[in-house]
Amino acid sequence: MKHGFGLLFVVPFACAATVMHEAVAQSFPPALVQQGAEIFAANCAVCHGNHMKNPPWAIDLATFPRDEPMRFVNSVTDGVRNMPPWGDVLKPDDIKALWAYVVEGEKGN
Repeated sequence: MKHGFGLLFVVPFACAATVMHEAVAQSFPPALVQQGAEIFAANCAVCHGNHMKNPPWAIDLATFPRDEPMRFVNSVTDGVRNMPPWGDVLKPDDIKALWAYVVEGEKGN
């Protein structure tokens, strides 16, 4: 019985580490990244900079932690500090596409 308890304690942490690694190493289909780029250009670039470069008013998304997708979703949906909430404007699929664009960036630029 004693060993069974240890496994119940260790296995969830091992699984969490695997999920975290997958989130960091995540890759997105090019079409989703392109969709995110278009949404970004239409809604986000004015503050976060064209192509996520040289943001005039907001956080540099190139430095946003790639292992915190829910932080990104919550920030976009509910707003944070000076950024207004976009949850009424952008659908969850739009926010997912934005995340794909932020993570993947523009590899050729």
